[in-house]
Amino acid sequence: MMIPITTDIAVDESEIKLDFIRAPGPGGQKVNKVATAVQLRFDVAHSPNLSDHVRARLMHLAGRRITEHGVLVIHAKRFRTQDRNRQDAIDRLIRLIRGASEKPKRRFKTKPSKASREQRLVAKRHRSRIKRLRRTVGSSDG
Repeated sequence: MMIPITTDIAVDESEIKLDFIRAPGPGGQKVNKVATAVQLRFDVAHSPNLSDHVRARLMHLAGRRITEHGVLVIHAKRFRTQDRNRQDAIDRLIRLIRGASEKPKRRFKTKPSKASREQRLVAKRHRSRIKRLRRTVGSSDG
């Protein structure tokens, strides 16, 4: 079954590997019995459903969550049930891929206006005057 990401991108469920692990942190009576946390693994480097530019942006966006072999690892342990953690992990994967599929806005070089440059210099002169007035009377300007 395919998971729709955008209008042109869909990921096959067989590409996603889900492992259920015990969630770290404080717990109660069932803490050592129930594996509710989810570890989602998605092979970004070898996914046939991603274009090259989406793959490159996804690897950049994922940061430390991506392994040296190009596998994205998402840990979901926010909820107390496996189902909700599974859905949370898949939703986070979808958001990441959607973010990678959007082309970044092109940045245009701008220069500060003459008024803003003058305003900055006025503020610097004012700050300098405040600091100069804080000095002790006997100190020399140097």
